[in-house]
Amino acid sequence: MTGRQDHNRQGRIIALVIAGTGLAWMAATAAGAALDWSQRTRAFFDLAAIAGFGTAIWMIFGLWRARRAARANEE
Repeated sequence: MTGRQDHNRQGRIIALVIAGTGLAWMAATAAGAALDWSQRTRAFFDLAAIAGFGTAIWMIFGLWRARRAARANEE
């Protein structure tokens, strides 16, 4: 694979992480309301979602750096 294809693939993986985290968070929120979970349990799932979104931001930053490095090598 070329660098561009690798970057595109990594971008799709990041999109899946973001979408998966959002869907899981919505499902946990709905389940918490329906099953009357304690606030402590709901907060755990909120923190897990924050960690998932934080991981996605970290991955985006790494992809951005990789694309900048690839562009600098082309010049």
